[in-house]
Amino acid sequence: MAELGAHLTAASAGDDRPSIFEAVAQDSLMAAVKPALQHLVKVLAESNPGRYGFLWHWFDEIYILLDVLLQQHYLARCSASFSENFYSLKRIPTGDCGQQPLATAGLPKRQHWKSLLLLVLVPYLKGKLEKLVSSLREEDEYSIHPPSSSWKRFYRAFLAAYPFVNMTWEGWFLIQQLCYILGKAQHHSPMLRLAGVRLVRLTAEDIQALEKKLAGSTSSQMHSIKTQVQSAVRKALGGIAFSLSTGLSVSVFFLQFLDWWYSSENQEMIKSLTALPTPPPPVHLDHGAGSALLPKLKTVCPLCRKIRVNATALSTSGFVFCYRCAYSYVKAHQRCPITGYATELQHLVKLYSPES
Repeated sequence: MAELGAHLTAASAGDDRPSIFEAVAQDSLMAAVKPALQHLVKVLAESNPGRYGFLWHWFDEIYILLDVLLQQHYLARCSASFSENFYSLKRIPTGDCGQQPLATAGLPKRQHWKSLLLLVLVPYLKGKLEKLVSSLREEDEYSIHPPSSSWKRFYRAFLAAYPFVNMTWEGWFLIQQLCYILGKAQHHSPMLRLAGVRLVRLTAEDIQALEKKLAGSTSSQMHSIKTQVQSAVRKALGGIAFSLSTGLSVSVFFLQFLDWWYSSENQEMIKSLTALPTPPPPVHLDHGAGSALLPKLKTVCPLCRKIRVNATALSTSGFVFCYRCAYSYVKAHQRCPITGYATELQHLVKLYSPES
């Protein structure tokens, strides 16, 4: 059995293809970076919504901008994405079976831009689609639209079809990986096939060329303002990419620490470490023009200024509103109208009294 599966981890002497484990590991590396940064931004936004709330609201757009800078830097410098270069891999055009170009030569322009778009745009659109499906499911649970409305029928059909579309997408990747394992395909991912490239291992010549390029870029002298500006831009992009790459290990450690800190198994230990008096209720933190003020009567909704109907609390702040008022406000602004804490629709908790 070991002999039959040896080809999965070890390549033959003349084979430059990475093993399936190397290929999947580099895919998983970039997939783990975004949740780690997202968790960090969420903690910052909850601790100080006035200062860091915009980071949480525009996280996807800020992340895709940083991802574009990072991937562009590594594609231009190493002919590989950040995660592929981390595992000593590079991209070459499909069908290039002769003398392989060095990693410093870069990809042809067509393959370069296709690789950049597929590396950055596809995960961004997939994440947006998953958020859209999640929000539509929440709306369907709340059922505020009339059952006979055409919009409700449309997105219910969309919600019913999405699992099959997602299954087809994931199945496409699985079939491609199985073909790669069996030696029937040059690519382990359909995205590489669409980009017109395949992955190979870095050679000793590639590593030497990368080292010479790095040493040459640091020792070269600038002779014109245009060259100095271009060099400054390249250094800035390189600094950002280097900071992201070197901070990856620290981010992973920090994420593991947060997982331990907030895990249910350690709640008793955390309570003993943070044995402090119960804090007072949240105060009014959002002083914007559109923020709501607390009414004098506790039975009045802070938004509509009328007696509450279908009392609903926000679990992020504890304040109580009318259900429709809270739902409409949170859906439009993604925050508590009193404290400004980042809030989503799943944080609405309906309250039931014995009288009702």
